[in-house]
Amino acid sequence: MNKTYKILAINPGSTSTKISVSRNEELLFVEDIKHSREELSRFEKISDQYEFRKQHVLDELKRRDIPLDFDATVGRGGLSKAVPSGVFRVNPQMITDQKKAFHQHACDLGCMLAYEIAELIPGCPSFVADPGVVDEMVPEAHITGLPNVKRICIWHALNQKAIARRYAKDRGTTYDKLNLIICHLGGGISIAAHEKGRAVDANNALDGAGPFSPERTGTLPMSEIIHLCFTSGMTEEELLRLVSARGGLLAHLGTNDMRAITERIATGDKHAELVVSAMLWHVAKAIAAEAAVLNGKVDAVLLTGGLCYSDYVVSRLRKRIEFLAPVVVYPGQDEMLALTENALAALKGEREVKDY
Repeated sequence: MNKTYKILAINPGSTSTKISVSRNEELLFVEDIKHSREELSRFEKISDQYEFRKQHVLDELKRRDIPLDFDATVGRGGLSKAVPSGVFRVNPQMITDQKKAFHQHACDLGCMLAYEIAELIPGCPSFVADPGVVDEMVPEAHITGLPNVKRICIWHALNQKAIARRYAKDRGTTYDKLNLIICHLGGGISIAAHEKGRAVDANNALDGAGPFSPERTGTLPMSEIIHLCFTSGMTEEELLRLVSARGGLLAHLGTNDMRAITERIATGDKHAELVVSAMLWHVAKAIAAEAAVLNGKVDAVLLTGGLCYSDYVVSRLRKRIEFLAPVVVYPGQDEMLALTENALAALKGEREVKDY
């Protein structure tokens, strides 16, 4: 008889903590626990939110009469040191590295929550899978014009890898036999060239590399940024936040809500139309650039993320990139299912559990 595994998945976002409980592949429930900005504002650092969010997760499980008898917990991976793709067992060093990391993001809380809740359950392992710091890039992709500045990637590895495997399965093949360009369109935008199962090039979607997005500035003119650093009066932390959370559509239009923006465009807002057109222009350029990385041998371009629910976005982007290869759209991001599938494969011995 096949064993049934019960898995808790945890995916912290900037103002919510999403959790799910599964029996094998069957999702029993998914809950998006909302946190107001007022509640979170009392915490100086993201890592300080840990106990607050942990209690919300435990309270939700108690409310649903879900006992702490999980076979595994799995969290969204954070911004620790660069790692290869795969499933990792959470350990204290991973948590320490994330707390000390230059970049801070709500996803850092995923491994902390998974680890601490698993510690309440005898014999329960805790995992992360394909965190945003997965680095499979070729050496050329890391080199910049300054020897002491290395190009890094911070991207939507979990969703991109899951979408790649889903696309391959739908076509009756496997991920390691395909060349794909995958673009995740969300609050941040990540674009990667996947060559035979390996993301050989990907941008840093968190702090200003690639196209601008609903919340992030993307690549900026370097001399202008240097000037801003010395003349704006802003602190390093404020400038980093500007680039990673206060730029893009939000800076231009006062909102990052694409539905509201397209409504403005529909009523004749020409400025909003121009800014969105510019964003899609730069996204298309970045997608086309990855075709050069793959020597023009592209089996498909996959679009995913929350912005793919917008026909306005998809239709205009498709016109600019469909000459490269067939364009296939996977709206949204099913990260809870991806986390669960990775944890289940690890429990079954179908996927290697790696040490951090």
